Amino acid sequence: MKVPADWYLILALILFILGGVGLLIRRNVLVMFMCVELMLNAVDLTFVTFARTLNDLGGQAAVFFVLVVAAAEVVVGLGIIVAIFRRRAEATADDVHILKG
Repeated sequence: MKVPADWYLILALILFILGGVGLLIRRNVLVMFMCVELMLNAVDLTFVTFARTLNDLGGQAAVFFVLVVAAAEVVVGLGIIVAIFRRRAEATADDVHILKG
């Protein structure tokens, strides 16, 4: 039994919308960071779906590059988040100005 590509695209849309809403609503930096990762995974699912549908490996190669960029984002983002939380335990996204020195 083969799952239609439309279902994967609808799932990717739902994941992207959840990530976008979470990014706009929540002020916690870690939750916002996870929402961005959720949005990137939704885009990856879309790339893989189109790669499978079109029998082309280009979409899967694009997923590889998106995952590499996401890994770099994790390193830099978590470094900034740790620096913020060292100064203030209850930091929000509005508290980035405390990193000025």
